[in-house]
Amino acid sequence: MSIEFYGIPNCDTVKKARVWLDAQGIAYTFHDYKKEGADPARLAKWVEQAGWEKVLNRAGTTFKKLPESDKQDLDAAKAVALMTANPSCIKRPVVEYPGGLLIGFKEADWAAALG
Repeated sequence: MSIEFYGIPNCDTVKKARVWLDAQGIAYTFHDYKKEGADPARLAKWVEQAGWEKVLNRAGTTFKKLPESDKQDLDAAKAVALMTANPSCIKRPVVEYPGGLLIGFKEADWAAALG
């Protein structure tokens, strides 16, 4: 199984998810947003699959510090542009696996999808 794991290494949720994958013996390729940036085409694909409301992390500090004008009238295109410019605004982690997409870390969901 080929798994692509997207996140930020120092994020606590990303750390928990990586520990879980390692404990399950599931290999993955890690994509660090801080070093590698966020691909707008990939973000658009995730938004199409899961909805921008699920992919955009509106609870995080980065989003909260954005100017009000950036946070108003959000739609899919504006959300993708915000996440491309501010990768910390992407909910973490995001995992692409054959047949699906996981956003955030919920152990039961991950076990069902990857187990």
